[in-house]
Amino acid sequence: MARFVLVHGGFSGAWIWLPLMDSLRAAGHLVEAFDLPGMGDDHTSASEVSLDSYAGRVCEVLAANSEPAVVVGHSMGGIVATQGAARCPERVAALVYVAAFLPKDGLSLLDLTKLPEGDGEQVLANVVVEGQPPVAVMPAAASRHVLYGSCADDVAAWAIARQCPQPVSPLPMAVSIPPGALNGIKRYYVLCTRDRTIPPPLQRRMVAENMCADVIELDTDHMPQLSMTNELAKALHRFATHSSAGARRAAPRSHGRTMKRYLNSLVLLLAAFRARADQYQSQIITNSGDSISITNGPAATVVPDG
Repeated sequence: MARFVLVHGGFSGAWIWLPLMDSLRAAGHLVEAFDLPGMGDDHTSASEVSLDSYAGRVCEVLAANSEPAVVVGHSMGGIVATQGAARCPERVAALVYVAAFLPKDGLSLLDLTKLPEGDGEQVLANVVVEGQPPVAVMPAAASRHVLYGSCADDVAAWAIARQCPQPVSPLPMAVSIPPGALNGIKRYYVLCTRDRTIPPPLQRRMVAENMCADVIELDTDHMPQLSMTNELAKALHRFATHSSAGARRAAPRSHGRTMKRYLNSLVLLLAAFRARADQYQSQIITNSGDSISITNGPAATVVPDG
């Protein structure tokens, strides 16, 4: 079974994952969720919140367990998961984006919302920005339509009552991905076809531009962890299975290449010792002076590195 680390999106906290966590744990997975700085039950001041602090929190959670995790980002959490994975890639088994922003290096969340495919998104059109440093507040009435459109009334009411203000400062901050940092980390996407927060055309563009290993579409709103909990759990299980199978296939090839390199080095080392021994054995010293004849040793045989 897999280890999942769940990264929530804007206006929420670890609580948004509670129904999904129950489903994944029932299937035998290890599941962890946490509050980003200034979100949920975390009381970090908005003045101290940044994309860097978000990514740092992700890596702290990942470091608490030696097992690499399937990191699942929802909505804004896709930006956070990406930046966290770029900072500590050795702790990430795979990245999953659930109705989430999937950025390339140098792009921010706001950059992605400005793409033509983002036309029609209804979060920025409804939020109220207030305070200093500024935070964005999502009105309850707008939340029901924009975020929880496919959820049952009681579920939507439960979630809306727990919403919190979203610090604005991380939203225009660009993701920084060092060259090669995410190489070897498979990415997966859950696309929600009734999403009013990240319009499906924008989700499809991000998927097309980022080489996702697998994509599953759910006919639901922006909150599939609440509106289609079991279906999302099955999708995550499928992604984790695919990712671990790929890792197992790669391990023997990597081991084989390492062993062949080791054998090559050993053969060359033995050949060097043999040549050195032949050199000493072929020295001839006469009474009239020193005459040195050096005979080359046999050629080394190299194991092909396939």
